[in-house]
Amino acid sequence: MPGAVKEKKSLKRKQSNVSEKANKRAKAESDSEDDNNSQADILRLENEILESKKNYNNITTLLKLAQNDGDNDDDGKDDDDDTARFAMVALCRVFLRLLASGNLTRKIGQSDKDGVVVQWLRKRLHDYKQLVLSALRRDDTAITALTLAMRILQAEGQHMNGKDEYNFPTIFMREIVAALIQDGLEDARAEFCVKFLDGNADIRFYTFKALQDILSADPLESANENLFENVFDLLSYFTDPEIINRMGDYYVQAPKKKGHPVTSQTQQKKQAQGAWLALLNLGPTWDQRKQCLHIMTRSIAPWFIKPELLMDFLTDSYDTGGAISLLALSGVFYLIEERNLDYPLFYRKLYSLLDADFLHSKHRSRFFRLLDKFLSSTHLPAALVASFIKRITRLCLNAPPAAIVVVIPWIYNLFKKHPLCTFMMHRVPRAPEEKENLENEGMADPFIADEEDPMETCAIDSCLWEVVQLQSHYHPNVATIAKIISEQFTKQSYNLEDFLDHSYSSVSQMCPCTVYRFPILLTLF
Repeated sequence: MPGAVKEKKSLKRKQSNVSEKANKRAKAESDSEDDNNSQADILRLENEILESKKNYNNITTLLKLAQNDGDNDDDGKDDDDDTARFAMVALCRVFLRLLASGNLTRKIGQSDKDGVVVQWLRKRLHDYKQLVLSALRRDDTAITALTLAMRILQAEGQHMNGKDEYNFPTIFMREIVAALIQDGLEDARAEFCVKFLDGNADIRFYTFKALQDILSADPLESANENLFENVFDLLSYFTDPEIINRMGDYYVQAPKKKGHPVTSQTQQKKQAQGAWLALLNLGPTWDQRKQCLHIMTRSIAPWFIKPELLMDFLTDSYDTGGAISLLALSGVFYLIEERNLDYPLFYRKLYSLLDADFLHSKHRSRFFRLLDKFLSSTHLPAALVASFIKRITRLCLNAPPAAIVVVIPWIYNLFKKHPLCTFMMHRVPRAPEEKENLENEGMADPFIADEEDPMETCAIDSCLWEVVQLQSHYHPNVATIAKIISEQFTKQSYNLEDFLDHSYSSVSQMCPCTVYRFPILLTLF
């Protein structure tokens, strides 16, 4: 009997499992049928709208279906999302047809009744655009909403104006841009840049204009903590000056009137210039300032028809010190070279950047490239160049090997460009009194290390005894490279790029010399 009871219980359990699976299967089938029915109803409403004006009220029904409050449970929410998305796409097709057929445009001689219908359709179009903008602000529907919004924008610009008039939907464009710079829409911004901003002159022009208006007009909108990064994503998309100087096609249509600002490259750059200035006026943080300085000469300055407007930002950054000053160097020199910026203390400030952390900085390679450019002119005073040579060789005494292998060829090239500085390499006392004092008391280095003015350091009267010390460096490759200063200068110059961007391990492999392994003795003074 107990066995029979157990058998009955197991049979009941199996029957209940089978019934549950059947219920789930039936529910899934009913859900799919409901989805198919909903989509079929939406298509039916869409076709009825296009067949007769009497069915225009179906637009209101589709707008209600496209609204998704998300208050249902998870299963219901997914179904509502699919229905809302399908209705939104159907409405886009409806309004595109209505715009192309001219049903949203007032015509001459049109009756008052038809005028009321046109006004009503325009209000429904406005409701639909607000619905699309709401979907654009949500990450899960942003990509689809962006495509729909840009299709409506294009149709409005093509069909909502007169035959000879150019009427770009600037208000709708501003609303799209304002939605794109919200948080969490990185994918939508990337999609917008690649598909619309890159190759369309009109989208580029009015996007820059919208960003300038948003950043300058409403302080509440600028209060968003991530607004700077979001706008920076859009503006920093252009990294090639050739693309910046290329106009591209027109997404809506090209203006027929000559001299329109959209067709002018100067006017386009003016809008981009205003957008960048509005962004920089937000008061960027330390990291945000570094982001801007990284792309200053590549992505920001080429947009400026008046680069001198960047003077305040760049000079303030240059005077800050540290890594910010290193990054600001290229921008300041760009203004000096291209726009004749008067910066009389440029080399004095540049000299002050050669501190104890300079050769240990991750921006070392970039700084050496700029420093080589700044000191390449043969018209610079020998005393000035000598100060830079002496200061850097002094820093090499506590520098990593990867930095020293850059300094030595760089010094070699400076000696070839500025022969008057070669007296620093081998300075021998001539007078008997000097020799006697050197043997008995030694000689103090005339170089004034604490002097801030590179013209007053007396480095030209000193010698490079630091390089002699480097010739006994514990790293054999560093010692070998340091000896080139003591040999004859038969080589015209060294290619600095061959020595940049090295690490400790790569320094050991850069020369075909044998690296001897021996213990390093540290002497504490």
